[in-house]
Amino acid sequence: MKRIPPLNALKAFEAAAKHLSFTRAADELFVTQAAVSHQIKLLEEFLSVKLFLRKNRTLLLTEDGQAYYSDIKDIFVHIHEATERLLTRGAKGSITVAMPPSFAAQWLVPRISQFAQLYPDIDVRIKAVDFDEGFLDESTDIAIYYGRGRWQGLYSVQLHKEYLTPLCSPMLFASSKPLEHLSDLAQHILLHDSSRDAWKSWLKHHQIKGVNVNQGPMFSHSMLVLQAAALGQGIALGNTILAKPEIEAGRLICPFDERVESKDGFYLVSEQSQSEQEKITLFREWMLSQVELEQDTYGL
Repeated sequence: MKRIPPLNALKAFEAAAKHLSFTRAADELFVTQAAVSHQIKLLEEFLSVKLFLRKNRTLLLTEDGQAYYSDIKDIFVHIHEATERLLTRGAKGSITVAMPPSFAAQWLVPRISQFAQLYPDIDVRIKAVDFDEGFLDESTDIAIYYGRGRWQGLYSVQLHKEYLTPLCSPMLFASSKPLEHLSDLAQHILLHDSSRDAWKSWLKHHQIKGVNVNQGPMFSHSMLVLQAAALGQGIALGNTILAKPEIEAGRLICPFDERVESKDGFYLVSEQSQSEQEKITLFREWMLSQVELEQDTYGL
């Protein structure tokens, strides 16, 4: 017969070892500190080893405790992930969609109720995640990738071409610093998304010189750049599709008509073997129809 410790004792040990505190472990598990201490004692008796030591009022793992924690620390994460995958597969009509946080916040969330009205039997689960190109985990039915559309073994459809144009707050546009010509960008702070390459390419395309591209803050997500621009902190080089909520609300304007088509874009991606599932097909066709409508509206 295999020897398996009591589950509650393992949970108490994992939490206490992670925090090196019975008090914080108790808070995480919604039990008392005494209950955590009791479970640790039961586990030590079961294993016949000492797991913790107290030194100068500090909780430390013993050598055996550290080794045991290293072996079991991911067990509950795996159980949680396996349970979520099972529930997702078992939920009738559910579809899990993963995408960059900026795309989720700026584009999908404001529109998802429209899909729910059309297909009330499909339960949409949105995961806003950062991931590398080409990554699609088992719990995801369909994803939005940003790139060039070439991901081996995956079925991908481009949502729309991405056109980049300067965006700024009306307050900045009305300030004492002019924004009448592209060369006026030299007098303003440029806001950057992840790198400075986009602004460099855009200015080079329009043959604008004298603009210090190496100045200005950088942000990890597009929505942060747009927020900073809306607050008047500088000029963003943004996609008018993602910036639509801010443009319609009057928080952002396009000071110039000039734009550049990006080599990258947003793509709907799914496993080849799953791409024709009805729920995936319906979601993909709905998103493409939304993008087509907006492209007609903005002339993109």
